[in-house]
Amino acid sequence: MQAIKTIGFIGVGVMGEPMCRHLAQKSGATVLACDRDAAPLARLAECGVRAATMAEVSAQADIVFLSLPSGEVVESVVLGENGLLAGGRAGQIIVDLSTSTMNTARKAAEAMAARGMKFADAPVMRTRAAAEAGTLAVPVGADDALFALVAPFIRMFASDVVHAGGVGAGQVVKILNNMVLYETVLALSEARAIGVRAGLSPQGLFEALSIGSADSFALRNHGMKAIAPQVFPERAFPVTYARKDISYAVALADQLGVEATGAKNLMNCLDQAIEAGHGDKYAPAISLVFEGK
Repeated sequence: MQAIKTIGFIGVGVMGEPMCRHLAQKSGATVLACDRDAAPLARLAECGVRAATMAEVSAQADIVFLSLPSGEVVESVVLGENGLLAGGRAGQIIVDLSTSTMNTARKAAEAMAARGMKFADAPVMRTRAAAEAGTLAVPVGADDALFALVAPFIRMFASDVVHAGGVGAGQVVKILNNMVLYETVLALSEARAIGVRAGLSPQGLFEALSIGSADSFALRNHGMKAIAPQVFPERAFPVTYARKDISYAVALADQLGVEATGAKNLMNCLDQAIEAGHGDKYAPAISLVFEGK
């Protein structure tokens, strides 16, 4: 493993905070964290993480992890006027754990390669609970040598790490994962609405589906825990984030000439949920569209 003495982490929100904590507890390196919110930085300080500005992270870290809300923010942080590219140095590694686009990842990697820097896209999959437990799943887009360097660090907060291919491949896997997941969530939302009107209990319906061929991760987690009881807390993965991810999938499909009708139907449902005021609720809240709420 390349000698890594200092790790930087930019964006310690819902997912970033526990990932940063795992790195601090397991890496043996100095960990610097940057975020606009002081609260997670204060919590992380208890396990030795030092709060820092983005300029300090860029100047001092050997490897920098990003956990940011969108591809647009990633591009600004990496390629902006005072971003990581401007303040970085040859040999420095940037690992983007955010959900972005294939094009953004490739653009960042190309710009960084011109400066002798290295870039990998490694968007995380699974839930906040998995981030806390260190059991995330991560598809990584990088060449073989860079994957070998970054994978040991990613395994500090992920139980399943796969080399998806070259730069951008991780993002393709992630957005298609979310496309398939939330098209299934949409089907479960429709099933609940139909089943209830037919006189079935939502929980009973989903338990029955779980012993048939409709069984899935989405059914057991999003269906049974959120859609059936109609519990959609905030401070979880919200409808607005799901819409952002699905918009990336639809844009990629259009770019490649695929008519992704299921994803476009899902986008319409997500838009309806946002228009109804459910944008900040946990993403399975698209179920409320079928409940007339």
